[in-house]
Amino acid sequence: MLKVYKVSLKGYASDLDIGASKAKQILWFLTNVLFFKNPFIVISSLKGYLLKAFGAKVGKGLVMKPSVNIKYPWKLELGDYCWIGEKVWIDNLAPVIIGNNVCISQGAMLLCGNHDFTKSTFDLLVKPITLEDGVWIGAKSMVCPGVLCATHSILTVQSVATRNLSAYTIYQGNPALAVKKRIVVY
Repeated sequence: MLKVYKVSLKGYASDLDIGASKAKQILWFLTNVLFFKNPFIVISSLKGYLLKAFGAKVGKGLVMKPSVNIKYPWKLELGDYCWIGEKVWIDNLAPVIIGNNVCISQGAMLLCGNHDFTKSTFDLLVKPITLEDGVWIGAKSMVCPGVLCATHSILTVQSVATRNLSAYTIYQGNPALAVKKRIVVY
């Protein structure tokens, strides 16, 4: 038998440390809408500069396509030669660390927050996400809070990573399961 939980948002409060002043948050919101979520802005170097101006750590060779949504750049670290596809959503309520040579394909989502459905206060739960070097997150896939995608792992199209992904392994499905080893030729 399913256990039923009563959910009440009355008195809901979050202890989330946003890490920026209200003014900085508002300025980022406007910048995000004008330069990142905007489908007409295609200049990756400008986006890298703006991310750095708001506190992100950004390596060299960033390629960031149009219509990308980033919650808090001051909680974002991008290594060298990262590729971020169209309509990627980095919902980084907690730190997101992305290594070198990482590809996050179109429509993928990195989700750092969730709610505790077992409590009537529906408490917000946040955990960081790490994508190590050489990781590939497939189109319309989701990486859930607290997940570590180890070096050169792959999350295939429309898959959901609810647990850590092992190095040099390809994952598929919802929840994502290991389907084969990845062989990288140098």
